[in-house]
Amino acid sequence: MHDSQPPQDLDAANEMVAAVVTASRVLVAVSARSLAAIEEALTVPQFRMLVVLDTGGPVNLTGLAEQLAVNPSTALRMVDRLSAAGMVERAHDPGDRRLVVLAATAAGRQVVRQVTERRQAEITRIVSAMPVDHRGAMIEALEAFARAAGEEQINPAAYTGQALPGWS
Repeated sequence: MHDSQPPQDLDAANEMVAAVVTASRVLVAVSARSLAAIEEALTVPQFRMLVVLDTGGPVNLTGLAEQLAVNPSTALRMVDRLSAAGMVERAHDPGDRRLVVLAATAAGRQVVRQVTERRQAEITRIVSAMPVDHRGAMIEALEAFARAAGEEQINPAAYTGQALPGWS
């Protein structure tokens, strides 16, 4: 015999899951629009690769594939496309010339900045439209959600350095 949740707990859990799924659809749409607004034609996985290379610095193909949770052959195809577009470069590892490391180029880093700025601006617009008295609860809930997922928190001051309209 196994423990089962009371119906009200299941209802609350289902309501929470539905709210998170709905919010995730909004965020995916914001991300897709931000990515579509740049001139370069990139897929979401290619953009993720650029973000990993931009934030983590140079890495070998195996390490990159692991960070993206893809097969090395899949990562190599993405690297080839991004390299042809001038957004990723290959270089020999200074510590072991037999190894090749991958890094985002200045153009690749610029794409990450442009997409991130567009996404941030749209999320700022959405959050600014929320009732002020809901904002604190949203912050707490999203931080708890991120912690439960094992995601590292981002320092808000590192994001823009600017307060949102209506925030003090």
